[in-house]
Amino acid sequence: MQLSTWETAVNSARGTEGLDALFADRPETLSVDEVALLLNISRQNTYSWLRDGVIPGYKIGNTWRVIRDELKETMRLGANSPTRRAHGKDDDED
Repeated sequence: MQLSTWETAVNSARGTEGLDALFADRPETLSVDEVALLLNISRQNTYSWLRDGVIPGYKIGNTWRVIRDELKETMRLGANSPTRRAHGKDDDED
């Protein structure tokens, strides 16, 4: 099974390195179709996320546009990070 661009970026790194790879060579302004493809979601979900403010966008007439760097920053801020496990006495016992 081949991973999507989104899954590859998320799996490659948590933070800017993975996002940099995901957004490399993308235009400064993205259409709904480009965002849907980039995030591996449907056009319908993309429109819903734009209307609900989940992802940043600008509606001009009937057309939505997404600024690449704003979407990238939104994703960066929403990224989870690995948790650190507290080391205790039981960690050294096998």
